Amino acid sequence: MAQSTLKARVREDFLAKYSSILFKGADNKTEVAAVVRNILEGILSQPRNPLKEQERDNIINELVDEFAGLGPIEQLMMDPDVTEIMINGTHNVYVEKYGKKQLTGMKFDSDQQLMYVIQKILSPTRRRVDESVPYTDICLPDGSRVNIIIPPLALDGPTITIRKFLKKIISAEDLINLGTLDRRMADFLIACIKGKANIIFAGATGSGKTTTVGVLSSYIGNDERTITIEDTAELHLAQDHVVRLETKPPNIEGKGEITIRDLFRNTLRMRPQRIILGEIRSAEALDMLQAMCSGHNGALSVIHADTPEDVMYRLETMILMSGVPITLEAIHRQIVSSLHLVIQQDQLADGGRKITRITQINGLKDGWVNLEDIFYYDIEHVDRDGKVHGRFKATGVVPVFYPIFGKRGVVLSKEVFNKD
Repeated sequence: MAQSTLKARVREDFLAKYSSILFKGADNKTEVAAVVRNILEGILSQPRNPLKEQERDNIINELVDEFAGLGPIEQLMMDPDVTEIMINGTHNVYVEKYGKKQLTGMKFDSDQQLMYVIQKILSPTRRRVDESVPYTDICLPDGSRVNIIIPPLALDGPTITIRKFLKKIISAEDLINLGTLDRRMADFLIACIKGKANIIFAGATGSGKTTTVGVLSSYIGNDERTITIEDTAELHLAQDHVVRLETKPPNIEGKGEITIRDLFRNTLRMRPQRIILGEIRSAEALDMLQAMCSGHNGALSVIHADTPEDVMYRLETMILMSGVPITLEAIHRQIVSSLHLVIQQDQLADGGRKITRITQINGLKDGWVNLEDIFYYDIEHVDRDGKVHGRFKATGVVPVFYPIFGKRGVVLSKEVFNKD
């Protein structure tokens, strides 16, 4: 009997007789793995399953990974150098390592095996995927983000994208060591968090925005009531007084949806001292700016945009989408009176992630929001190997909101802004 055929038969036998074990011990992966291994060794030791020792070990290891973990990708999940896993059907599994994407040799035996892994990912959550709801987003217990989309929308088979949560990036020192920013920028941003500046983090997908938000939010005071609002709960704050809110998709009848805007409005009745908005996508932009104007300082939010200028354009468009009759002049005044800072983060050509601009909002100029860079990343050259070389620079601009640091007992020398 071919090894693949035997493996398929053993998988079917195990699921038929012992599947309850997987759900009873779902929270204890090590314990489940040990029980599964013992059962599989018993099955494969029977005379009807003659195998060489190496073949037997291979089947056991693969099935243990499948039943107790995430199948063929379990080893990729354990690899600390893998930051993203992209499964495009059964035979194309890509990973991102050191900022570069590459095809692996990993394969799934069938669509059924891949769907089994999908169901394992979804089982602890209230999300589902089927023909009526063929895509979803969830967050794994370790903080990794997962997007799943299946046929008929995904033409080449079930597709999973996993952006792994990097436990090693937990402080500003870690971001400095990775080259995401320099010491002056870190000191300034930590002061902004402690001084309760209102900040938007901008960048493309995969640029590291959420990681940076998570790191900087760790400098929020432990005694502050912090509420996070996200489509898929990704932020894991270390503080004691944290309330995590997550949107709710519509049910199978298309009813019962709870949006970011719904949650944001409710949050304002929950006595928050800090609000962290996972991503601004629509009309909640106006609610957020109004909340900032009404005394909810120290708000942090994320938006997809390529430049600070694009952030302003997107906010303008989103506010107009709210349905509230409002002029562009009023929108610009609202932005100016609400926001202090835009932090632009990008993934460069060599895969490195950098905070490329820290830009303040400084009043209106000719009727438009006046943006001024305080720090920026200056790309000097790209070598033959594609490595980007550059350095962080200060423009010499002292932020207009610098006085708030003194008022809130935050010490930051003006020397950090000295022009390079």
